[in-house]
Amino acid sequence: MNTYDYSLPTLAPYINWAYFLTAWGLPARMASAAYAHDCPACRATWLAQWPAAEHGKAEEVLRLLADARQLLEELSTKYQTHARLGIFPAYSEGDNIIIRSERGDCRLPLLRQQRAERTAGGETAPLLCLADFIAPRHLSEQVAFRLPLPCRPDDADYALTCASALGIFAATVDAGIMEYAADDAYRQLLAQTLGERLAEATAERLHEDVRRRIWGFAPEEQLTPAQLFAENYHGRRPAVGYPSLPDLSLNFLLDELIDFSAIGIHLTESGMMQPLASVSGLILAHPATRHFAVGPIGEDQLKDYALRRGLPVERLRRFLKNLGS
Repeated sequence: MNTYDYSLPTLAPYINWAYFLTAWGLPARMASAAYAHDCPACRATWLAQWPAAEHGKAEEVLRLLADARQLLEELSTKYQTHARLGIFPAYSEGDNIIIRSERGDCRLPLLRQQRAERTAGGETAPLLCLADFIAPRHLSEQVAFRLPLPCRPDDADYALTCASALGIFAATVDAGIMEYAADDAYRQLLAQTLGERLAEATAERLHEDVRRRIWGFAPEEQLTPAQLFAENYHGRRPAVGYPSLPDLSLNFLLDELIDFSAIGIHLTESGMMQPLASVSGLILAHPATRHFAVGPIGEDQLKDYALRRGLPVERLRRFLKNLGS
């Protein structure tokens, strides 16, 4: 496992301002304001692209982003963000991923879709589980686990080698960011929403470093921020609590593997992370990996999942209440 520290200025290009605006109830489509030069002429040019009826909202966006940029400079002199990363040889076993760590094999139980989706062509899509993107044991043992990746995208073993390992990450901000300006409600809320975006930006930057040099499965990658936000890269980074990885209690398993406390993250009884501006999840490298929503699960899968997790059904039902289980 390794820890990575990031200064806030180096993360600025990785901040997704669209989500920042959404958190403030403002239109995400106006996030281009974050990239406009902050002079009167450029602000006026940016404002002119919107219909007159939307100028009020657009001016609010400009003011908010100006305040955010100013506060970001202020925070940059005091705070950093941090990430924790482990990349492990792994193989799939049914709907589980078996992670080979120094402490022995660790089973990561996952959930599978039970409601069929339709493809763009109208066909029924397969019911997916994240374990589908990890090679089964008899295949994963055919390749050597080395970092950076010993092969490149044009090699015959590239996809198999990518599918024979799993990344686990956590990212967070210095706790002081979330407590900043406690005597000013507006500035404190601004710092907190910036903190949330900085945690996500840390995960974005870490994932780029993983692809290009640490794991090295995309060493030639050169993507703009817009391409990063559109996920125009190999593999995916599903976060705990998101549609394909909805069980927050998985944080307890990930914590055992990479030690969240090494970067100041602590878990509540429900699996939530403190500081709240934190994110954790998996990194999968297989080129076919994609996002999906697990969706509602039935009693049969809930009982099977509880058995694989080694937890009571009723406890897991509380973690998965949003899935209709």
